[in-house]
Amino acid sequence: MHRPNDLPGWVYVPAAIGAAFVVLPLVAIAVRVDWPHFWTLITSPSAMTALLLSLKTAAASTALCVVLGVPMALVLARSRARVVRLLRPVVLLPLVLPPVVGGIALLYAFGRLGLLGRYLEAAGIHIAFTTTAVVLAQTFVSLPFLVIALEGAARTAGADYEVVAATLGARPSTVWWRVTLPLLTPGLISGAVLAFARSLGEFGATLTFAGSLEGVTRTLPLAIYLQRVTDADAAAAMSLLLVAVAAVVVLGLGARRLGGVW
Repeated sequence: MHRPNDLPGWVYVPAAIGAAFVVLPLVAIAVRVDWPHFWTLITSPSAMTALLLSLKTAAASTALCVVLGVPMALVLARSRARVVRLLRPVVLLPLVLPPVVGGIALLYAFGRLGLLGRYLEAAGIHIAFTTTAVVLAQTFVSLPFLVIALEGAARTAGADYEVVAATLGARPSTVWWRVTLPLLTPGLISGAVLAFARSLGEFGATLTFAGSLEGVTRTLPLAIYLQRVTDADAAAAMSLLLVAVAAVVVLGLGARRLGGVW
């Protein structure tokens, strides 16, 4: 007798190949690392500066994703307006858009001669090739991850509790803070973890829109790219460091939430 949820034996073959395809490159990095000098390589001033900048900008972009993404996800999940349905693919477009294209789009929007950037420059506000540009680039590519995770959680939770609270006389703002957000907390945590991890690894949009200025815009992925040309050992050590940080974020902070949502 087979249990109803038993899988055919052949399914495990491509599953194992897929797992090996993901794990093998990570193992290759670990093999390539110069372990006797590993600590020295990852604690160099340039590596530490890039890591701290990556963590700070990823945290800032995640906070911005939460502020903008929670309302967006709720509108996409609950609104029946036709314009909202038409805008949904646009909101999720950065998921499939090449990051370098996103960087160029941000440059044309917020650059010195951009659609909005020219007015900001006239007001003395400079965005392109600053730390702010790094945060905006990371937010641009990470926001859809939070929106799609939270939208799915909102659709799953439904609106029954909100309707009950409203019929009992609760004001819309009270329903939002006391009912809606607590129900969506697991999805919010999952989306925030995904957004942070995506921000931490962002490269193309950051390089195009913010450049690579040490201590200002050179995040850890950019530092790894530059070190790959001049010092392969340092690049391998920093790559493993980035993998470890990302693993701690995803597995240590969000594994249960991610499993529950997906």
